[in-house]
Amino acid sequence: MVSFLVLSLAAVAAEPAAPAAKAAKAAPVFQGKIERFDPAFDQLVAADAVVEKLAEGFTWSEGPVWHEGGVVFSDVPQNTAWKWTPGKTGVDVFLKPSGLLTPQPGFREPGSNGLARDAQGRLLLCQHGERRIARYENGKFTALAERWDGKRFNSPNDLAVRKNGEIYFTDPSYGLEGVNNSKLKEIPFNGVYRLGLDGKVTLLERELNFPNGIAFSPDEKTLYVGISDGRAPRVMAYDVQADGLLAKGRVFFDALPLAKPPARGSVDGLKVDVAGNVWSSGPGGILVISPAGKLLGRINTGQPTANCNWGDDGSTLYITANMFLVRVKTLTKGNGW
Repeated sequence: MVSFLVLSLAAVAAEPAAPAAKAAKAAPVFQGKIERFDPAFDQLVAADAVVEKLAEGFTWSEGPVWHEGGVVFSDVPQNTAWKWTPGKTGVDVFLKPSGLLTPQPGFREPGSNGLARDAQGRLLLCQHGERRIARYENGKFTALAERWDGKRFNSPNDLAVRKNGEIYFTDPSYGLEGVNNSKLKEIPFNGVYRLGLDGKVTLLERELNFPNGIAFSPDEKTLYVGISDGRAPRVMAYDVQADGLLAKGRVFFDALPLAKPPARGSVDGLKVDVAGNVWSSGPGGILVISPAGKLLGRINTGQPTANCNWGDDGSTLYITANMFLVRVKTLTKGNGW
């Protein structure tokens, strides 16, 4: 997904003749707030809810998923997956490397990106560097999807697991140096795909510039795809047909009107709650959108925000926002979290 480089600046030493030393730039301070745009939002987030910082210091945090009693999430540029566990201080390295197992040139973001669990609770990863969808269990990676039409994927970005076990995923070029102009790019477009139970990969959509986050509605009749196109940030919706293919693509939510200062970030990862509301990253943080496409509220992180997912009992929303991992208690629960 789109990354925003965070620079760590050391203090600048004063020259001998300088009247005063130059002050070092302070470390980023997290300041989150909850914004309410519609009364319906009050049924989703309590009036006294707060945005709580849990951890910081990452380059670009991504793809949170509740796994084995904690939140596993990616730092894509650093090729690392971290784990935050309730009751512990700080975070632990969960996987390193997480996305590029053998060092090689050509990648700007080599690590894992979107993460999910399958029906057996096993961890699924979009691995930028390996350019594949993989499963991790018992200390080993198993490749699930690496190619379409004999060509290697660009850098699989995010994924959604259907109730029947099929995996739908997006494949923009964000992991590659040069992005769409990368010499490693074998597929000339950025697609949306389905990995079937038979291991076959089917192309579902090829006309999107930067497909990114992906999630199903609770009844799985609609598939949502976040588009991180700076000129047209939006969430698309597709009808899921009986054969699993997509039809009737349309704009579900246009985020361009929100893309102005001081709001930072773009449409990126997204999830859906049990009532069908879409919780999508977008300008300003996490946008909460009704099934009818109406903006109800925003969890404003003050940061470019990558993704979110539910954990604990299914009602706590964990958010990866630039260099931070934060959380918000909600009054709903995630769909299939």
